[in-house]
Amino acid sequence: MAIAENRKSRHDYFIEDQYEAGLVLEGWEVKAIRAARVQMSESYVIVRDAQLYVINMHISPLETASTHIHPNATRTRKLLLHRQEINRLMGKVDIRGYTLVPLNLHYKHGKIKMDIGLGKGKKTHDKRATLKDRDWQREKQRMMKHDLRNR
Repeated sequence: MAIAENRKSRHDYFIEDQYEAGLVLEGWEVKAIRAARVQMSESYVIVRDAQLYVINMHISPLETASTHIHPNATRTRKLLLHRQEINRLMGKVDIRGYTLVPLNLHYKHGKIKMDIGLGKGKKTHDKRATLKDRDWQREKQRMMKHDLRNR
């Protein structure tokens, strides 16, 4: 069950590989995510000290958050992956043109997980071709639906 989706990521990048990672979250963040108060459109993943971190993921704190905490909506959050997966991703990110992008947040067995993708940036003409192909697929479905109704 998806909580939040980063739709811009598939528009801006060719996603070649996808991984599922856990997140290190504070209690108020979990409550806010369960209330769907998360936005990931400007977020990205970095590698620092052989660890993965998600930056700029905005989690709006609830009004009922405790008074003794001072929530930081865009703090850097650590991602949890197996050591072999981190090493594989670090090796591929070192190659020119590859980057790690967050794709979505979802629940798995009651825990909040994030799908991250290994992507290669699209050029402007690639984005136009993707839009053109998507429009053609939509038009094709529309024509097929119209033909079925006229039979």
